[in-house]
Formats: sequence, structure tokens, C-alpha cells
Amino acid sequence: MAVSSTLGPKGLDTMLVNSKNEVVITNDGVTILELMKIEHPAAKMIVNVAKAQQEEMGDGTTTATLLASALVDEGVKQVMRGVPVTKVIAGIHRGIGFALHKMREKARPIYELNDEWLQRIAFTACRENEDITLAVIEAVHVLGREKMLKKGFKFSSCVKAFPRVENRVIPGVLLSRSRMNQQMPRKKENVRVLVLADSLEPQTAPNNANGSDESASQQEGSKEEFYVTLEHIIHLEAGLVVVGGQVDSHAESVFTDAGIMVVQNVPQDELRKVAEHTHARIMKTNVLYNSPEEIEAALGMCKEAVDGGDISRVRIIGGQGKPFATIVVGAMTEEILAEYERIAKDAASAVQAAIRGGFVPGGGAMELSLSHYVAHYRETVQGMERFGVTAVAEALQRPMSQVVANAGFNPLEKIESVKAFQVKRHSDSLGIDCDRGTIADMIEMGVVDPLLVKAHALKTAGEVATAILRIHTIVNMKE
Repeated sequence: MAVSSTLGPKGLDTMLVNSKNEVVITNDGVTILELMKIEHPAAKMIVNVAKAQQEEMGDGTTTATLLASALVDEGVKQVMRGVPVTKVIAGIHRGIGFALHKMREKARPIYELNDEWLQRIAFTACRENEDITLAVIEAVHVLGREKMLKKGFKFSSCVKAFPRVENRVIPGVLLSRSRMNQQMPRKKENVRVLVLADSLEPQTAPNNANGSDESASQQEGSKEEFYVTLEHIIHLEAGLVVVGGQVDSHAESVFTDAGIMVVQNVPQDELRKVAEHTHARIMKTNVLYNSPEEIEAALGMCKEAVDGGDISRVRIIGGQGKPFATIVVGAMTEEILAEYERIAKDAASAVQAAIRGGFVPGGGAMELSLSHYVAHYRETVQGMERFGVTAVAEALQRPMSQVVANAGFNPLEKIESVKAFQVKRHSDSLGIDCDRGTIADMIEMGVVDPLLVKAHALKTAGEVATAILRIHTIVNMKE
């Protein structure tokens, strides 16, 4: 109930309170399930549906959870009628496979980044926040279609939240750190960039030194080599040094005097972004000792590196490598800030999924249409597996039913009316206008969902539901 009541345009928020009276207010399914206290082991498996959906797609967690719960309910009903559970499970697999096939057939593709549906999808995913919608779409255009389609790239990782700032897009890479000290330059233009994976410190003497004098001599020699390396970096006119670990105090002093901006303790994922954006090669510190030519070959380039403003972080803009963008969202309180960050990430994930796989009608219309097709498919299935297919057909009606109930209308009455009109008009996009309670075309209303989000939700829900139905006995393990 805590999750299902958040679904749809009329869905409400859930307040979670702990023993210290700390409060979280959200309508995000995975957030609710992660924070609420859950004891039953089967319920914990349902929670894993939301987690899997969030990790893979970044959106659609409530739908995935609702479908998993519905599939378990409908599967249990068939088992209670005397259908062997193995037959129900096999039928559920067949029904979901057929539904996924039909869903992909009916997807509407998106070929251009200026397609108006992208903005509509972002607008819906971020709960109709116009500022965040515009920022997400602007970032899409900065990054380009190729970047959005790149395997392993998650658009949602470009979202950063800061208190009391304006929502906007910063082209380039926004680091989570500021420069080492205020004496370093706040702004550098046409900058050569050095990226180091580890700490910028002198190499330590080996442990097997024969005596204290030899060890001290080796340590002194290591420092001399280190100082020479620092001079090489200065002579190569590196203006920005981004370091994954700590920076030696002498190096900090030398670079400050030379007017070089240094950022330390930068996370590895940000180092990779800087390297890709500036076309730098990430180096280990010990490689710096090889030759100035090797250092120079690893340097990247950007038009501007800036620290300060309303966001006290270093911004790297106009790199000669791959394009990057950071979506900045802000709010006045921590609670609202966390929610804005979440909905911005949802919008980014939804837009990327739509670019990759197209979109389908939302509001539960697609699932209800699939329910009709699955019910017809049931007639082609021989044996008792057809009862498992029936469970899928019934479960697919649950999303629209919950959306309608959350809007304050009678689900049974509305669902039957929509089903009749979908069949009569051969339409998969008819649903319920939650403001007026009338039948309306979801596509014409702009209510759509990314295909990949819907498909992954159904697939994951089916996997977890059949895993739960397969459980015969729950036994307490010894500690």
C-alpha cells in the first residue's frame, strides 16, 4: 500500500519516520522499500525487484513492484484452484515472453534528439517540474545521441544536487572537490590538464635498505627526483592537475607559486570523466619519473577550469575530448533537495531509455492492451500452463487499476470501459484521464513511458514472482 498509493499523476507521497523522529517524504518506490522496515522474507524479495529496476533503468520501480506483487497474487489464486505450481510458473514465463514481444512490436521509436516526446517523457518522470525538464533536455543536446547510446554510460550520473543554487546545466565536468587552497588561481583559460590516478608524493625508499645511512640517502634521492618531476610539469605549462589521492605539501607550495590549480582526492569515476573530456591519459605517479616527453603526451586540454561561484567546486569546460554535461539541481532544504535530485535522475534515466528503445503509451494503457493480447494467446496454450498465462493477463490490468484508484475513481468500472473501447478502436493507447475520469488517448495527452523501462519492469517482476511461487517452505537458519 505504501508503494502502490504513489502511482500515477494523483499518487500521493509517503512519509517514513524512524525511532529518532527523522523524516523522509518521497513517492519513489525504491526509496520507500529500502527505508521501510520489512520482516517477511518473501516481501524482501519483492524489494529486490525495485532495487534491480533502479540499478538497471533508474526509473519504473513502483510499476515493477506492483507487477511482481500482482503476479504472485494471481499465481497463488491458480495454485489454490488446484493447478500444479510448476505449471503456473511455466505459464507465467510463457505469458510474459509473449507480452514482451508484443510490447516491443508496438513501441514508437525516437530518431532525433529534438523529438518533442523526449521533453514530454522528462516532464512526466520529474513530476512536471519544468526547470528540471529543460535542464535534462539541454544536457541531452550537449552530450549528443552517440553518448546517450554508449554502453555503460548512465545519464543519471550527470545529476548533481547542491543547496540553494539554481537548476541549470553546466557543460563539461563538475568535480566534487575544490582547489587545494585559495592562493591557487580561481580560473584558468586554455589549460593543459594532467590527470593522476594516485597520490602526488615522493617515492618511498625500499624496505630492504642495508642501513639507515643508505636508506636516508635513497630517500633524499627520491625527493630530488620528485622535485625535478614537479619542474617538468611546470615547464610543460600544465595549468590544472587533478589527483586521485593526496598531494605532497611541497608540491602544493611549488604549484601554487607557479599558478597551477590542483585538485586532490578526486573519485576515480570523476578522474575518468576528466580524462575523457580533456583527452588526457590517466597516469600513475611513478610514470612521471620517466621523461618529460611521456608526461607531455599524457596531457589533455580544456578551454576553462573554474572554481567558485555559488557552487564551490571545480568546473572543467570545453575539453578537446568527448562532450560532458552536469545537470545541477538545487533546493532550500535538505529534504526537498534529496527529492529533487531523485526526480532529476529519474527524468534523465527515462529520457536515455526512450532514446535507446522508443516509448509506449503510459497510464497503464499499454499493460491493459497487452492483457487483451495475452488472454487471446492463452487459447493457443495447451495443458495447465494456460492457467499461468491467465495469471499474467490478470496481473497486467493492475497498473491502470491502481492509477484509477489513486485518482479516486472505481477501478472495476473504469477498467472494463477502457478494455471495451481498446478492442472496439483497435487502440493500445486508450486509458483514463485522471482529472475528469473519462476515457482518453494517452498518446494525445502526452502520457508515455520508455519501452525499456516498461519491459525491464515486467521481466524483472516475472523473475521474482516465479522465484517466490517456487518456494515451498520457509525455515529459520541457525545463527
